[in-house]
Amino acid sequence: MVDDELRVVAVGASAGGVEALTRLVANLPQDAPYAVLVVLHMPPEAPSVLPKILDRAGPLPAEPATDGSALKPGHIYVCVPDRHLMVADGHILLSEGPTENGRRPAVNALFRSVALSFGPHAVGVLLSGVLDDGVLGAAAIRSRGGTTIVQRPDDAMFPAMPTNAIDAGVADHQVTASDIGPLLMKLLEREIEVRDMEPDNTMDLENRIAMGRRFSTSFDSEELGPHSGYVCPDCNGSLIEVGPSSYRCRVGHAWTADALLKARDDEIEGALWVALRSLREKAKMSRRLADTVGPGGMQERYLQTAEEADRAATVLGEQLAVTPATGESGGL
Repeated sequence: MVDDELRVVAVGASAGGVEALTRLVANLPQDAPYAVLVVLHMPPEAPSVLPKILDRAGPLPAEPATDGSALKPGHIYVCVPDRHLMVADGHILLSEGPTENGRRPAVNALFRSVALSFGPHAVGVLLSGVLDDGVLGAAAIRSRGGTTIVQRPDDAMFPAMPTNAIDAGVADHQVTASDIGPLLMKLLEREIEVRDMEPDNTMDLENRIAMGRRFSTSFDSEELGPHSGYVCPDCNGSLIEVGPSSYRCRVGHAWTADALLKARDDEIEGALWVALRSLREKAKMSRRLADTVGPGGMQERYLQTAEEADRAATVLGEQLAVTPATGESGGL
């Protein structure tokens, strides 16, 4: 069972998150009576130096999260690459469960597990980043009696994540990254109302999916909702509509609507690059064949084919040149 006095602060960030995190931890009190868990989007294959950065930035010790470790007040536990950072029974759980919005670790996975484990003793903090990872997780924390804080958009290097939380109505407080520490201490002074809550079967199932082993199929995602008519960008499986802006596939990959749209943009751009490469190769091969056959009708057809492929490639290349880049980079 979780210690009723243990409180947890779950922090999520993406692009621009390192700068926001360093300002946040610099203003945490040395005797902070809560455990802090941090998820930052990061590439799966690279080692992370984020624990060292946060350890030097403030008074609390920061360390890479270790599976099975008991949570202790006054400690910062930092996500590791290619694992969801979650909690269960007052301990850390590192999971190889399905990606969420193409990410592992994902902010939603952390926030959801904290909401279920700590209820009104949980605080969710959403910092700088793009798209909307963490918004559904913040809603989960609030639904279980917890509190949510977002970095003020005008203070964030990339304001989309906190802005999306505000627009969704799941932000209880909006402050600068530097002011989050003092606000947390004020929140501790409030009296926490612990009340009986009805089980949330959907939240519980999504939490169990995220906690699962890699390639686990020990769940039935169809319990989450109806088929959406869309397919998963990760596996091309059918997506189940969990909510108005939330989807999961049969094997557990999770997507928000914004992340799904971004994935479709990536698919379209990838297909266009393949088309551009194919057109260039078609033009080059047609000219080589024209040189091979010598003068005559066949050569003219090959040259005409090459010119048509070149024109199409030029038009497509011009279109790709004006396509805005929408990627993010938040990991360390």
